[in-house]
Amino acid sequence: MPIIEYEITINAPIHICFDLTRDVDVHTETTAKTKERAIAGVTTGLMENGDTVTWEAIHLGIKQKLTAKIIEMNRPYHFTDVMVKGAFHSFTHTHEFIESDAGTVMKDTFSYQSPFGVIGKIADRLFLERYMRNFIVDRANELKKIAERNQAHQNEQTRPY
Repeated sequence: MPIIEYEITINAPIHICFDLTRDVDVHTETTAKTKERAIAGVTTGLMENGDTVTWEAIHLGIKQKLTAKIIEMNRPYHFTDVMVKGAFHSFTHTHEFIESDAGTVMKDTFSYQSPFGVIGKIADRLFLERYMRNFIVDRANELKKIAERNQAHQNEQTRPY
C-alpha cells in the first residue's frame, strides 16, 4: 500500500490553513487542472466531521466520481477523510497542521490501495503513485498561495497609517 507524505510551511495562522483545506470551494479552485467539482453531499463551504462530498473530476484522461467522508476532526490541528466510493480500493488522507515560528506546517499523509490486485500494484509503480504525489503537492502549493495572499491582504488592512 503506497503512502505519500508531503509537508509545506505556510506563512498564515493555523486556523486559516485548516479552514482553507476543508473548504469545498477552495478545493475546487486548487484542483482546477483536473476540473474537480462537488456534485453531491457538501457542495459548498466548510466540511465538518461526518460530512461527505462526491467529487467529479478528470484524472488520467478519464472522468471519475469519488465520494469521501471526514471521519475524524480536531480543529485546527487535523482531520482525516476516507474514500467511501470511487476508483481506489481504499484511501485514507490525513491533514495535519502544526504551528511554527514561520507560520503553519501543513502535512498530508495519503495512503491508498489500488484496485485490480497485481495489475494495480504495477500501475502504482509505473505511474499512479507519482501522479498522486504530484496532485497532492500541486494542491498544497495552491493552498499556500491562497493562504499567504489572504494573510498579506489582512496585514495590509491592519497597518496603522
